[in-house]
Amino acid sequence: MIYVGKAKSLRSRLQSYFAEPVTLHERTRRMVQTASSVDWTLVPTERQALQLEYLWIKEFQPEFNVRFRDDKSYPYLVVTVSEDIPRVFLARKKGIKGAKYFGPFPTTGALRDTLSTILKAFPVRSCSPTTYAKAERENRPCLLGDIGKCAAPCVGRVTQPDHKALALSLASFMAGNDKGVVEDLTSTMNNAAANLEFERAAKTRDRIEAIETILMKNTMVLDERIDADVFGVAADGLVAAAHVFRVRSGRIRGAKGFIVETPATESGETLVEMILRDGFDDQPPARVVVVPDLPDNSQWWESQLTEVRQSAGEEGSVTLKTAKRGELAELGASVGLNARHTLQSHLSHRTSDPVARSHALAELRDALSLDDAPLRIECFDVSHLGGDNPVASMVVFEDGLPRREHYRKFALEGVRDDTEAIHQVVARRVARLQPSDDSAAEGNPGFRYPPGLLIVDGGLPQVNAAARALREAGIALPVCGVAKKLEEIWLPGGDFPLILPRSSEALFLVQRIRDEAHRVAITYQRGTRKRTLSTELTEIPGVGAATAQTLLKHFKSVAQLKKATPEELREVDGVGPKLADTIHSFFSGTSE
Repeated sequence: MIYVGKAKSLRSRLQSYFAEPVTLHERTRRMVQTASSVDWTLVPTERQALQLEYLWIKEFQPEFNVRFRDDKSYPYLVVTVSEDIPRVFLARKKGIKGAKYFGPFPTTGALRDTLSTILKAFPVRSCSPTTYAKAERENRPCLLGDIGKCAAPCVGRVTQPDHKALALSLASFMAGNDKGVVEDLTSTMNNAAANLEFERAAKTRDRIEAIETILMKNTMVLDERIDADVFGVAADGLVAAAHVFRVRSGRIRGAKGFIVETPATESGETLVEMILRDGFDDQPPARVVVVPDLPDNSQWWESQLTEVRQSAGEEGSVTLKTAKRGELAELGASVGLNARHTLQSHLSHRTSDPVARSHALAELRDALSLDDAPLRIECFDVSHLGGDNPVASMVVFEDGLPRREHYRKFALEGVRDDTEAIHQVVARRVARLQPSDDSAAEGNPGFRYPPGLLIVDGGLPQVNAAARALREAGIALPVCGVAKKLEEIWLPGGDFPLILPRSSEALFLVQRIRDEAHRVAITYQRGTRKRTLSTELTEIPGVGAATAQTLLKHFKSVAQLKKATPEELREVDGVGPKLADTIHSFFSGTSE
């Protein structure tokens, strides 16, 4: 590793590096010329990115990093709750017996500012033993006692038990168990703003932001006792991606993503077993292995991983577990984010690779016995809600890439099932291939071009319905269907489906096209569903377009809105008792 950096926009950062060499700083130019590859890890917030950057620069000492290469460590906030007269202070190392440590935190400045603010609410002693002894001897408090940032137990202004209770309250606040300070400051800020004291309000706002920055949990640095491998998985039909964070002594020492080919009957447990088999490379497993789902034979896996660990000279056995809450669960969310990104990157690369696309079209031609490779493919899918409000979509791929300007959406009427819906939408589409005049295809340029292949989402009944629509129109076009369960390819009138290898580029392309058609159809169906309900709501006396949208946003779904009581309706902004009763009566009458 030669350089570690963070970026909110990876694209912008890389563009700044891979520019004309003559425009780069000498150090940057040498770094780019030395590098052989680029890898990245995603985290939820920029602050966590800063923490991970700091951690890895300390860990790997990259040649081209200057920042954070000193020997300093993260600062902690320390409360010595075990002492008779506790104190609070900042430290960079642990070691005081009985003390509570909070952190580590990435910025010392923000920690000092926040401590200054917190001491106003929890005036715990923060002076050194020497200063405390001097004040006690002279019976005179220090400046912090005079300005209200210390309860001054040194001169008896507060008893030792009361001061210790104050220190325990501060520790509880830092542990996230007391939000009273933030609430009081927020109230102070709002009152200052209402009284037009904007400077005071701004200073209070800055204090709130400093406190919230400190209280934000650091998920990149965990308890030093944690030794774990945290796995995340993301699957998409024929392929799955896994990612792992390797945590040693509470620090993320490495991250890795990899692709696994899934079996035909993949499940969460099957994928977990595959990553347990392939996810460690030459590194021994940690004492704790966190996975999304536990396999049925988890004890057997624990024994196998324990043998691998001990054969590498590491002590201790391996425990296989899932994390539902706590630090490992929060870290698992970041690992899952990276797994989804790894999968997305793999699919995007596979889709955009011209060689893979050409190979997929050639495979599809041979598998379906077509005369030519289907350079233009159109796919149809139907979506409805329990048989109501049926719609359909048509997506177009040319040379294996989507042509979104040629996509079409269809509102369907008088259809009883998916086969009738497929027949109607295919008939409406092919009617545009031979327009009686130029106006028939006006505004629909994509309709003018005959596809090399029609795909429908479904099995044999749907394919036969599409073939019947083509025969009735007197048009000969190749057509096939894709059944979701086993990704089977069906041809019209076929007795058996065509099974393509799961590693086939042709099957991958067909699946991507089918999934895109499904996405467009279901998005269109949801949109028409909201418009239909909104129109229905505006028929209620006293309900306008704005109120209808507010109701939809509040109740999330049609079913929840129709089941709402008058009391629940009155909770919506802009809905009073009379209007709530009117809405409730309208839907009660409709349901009957």
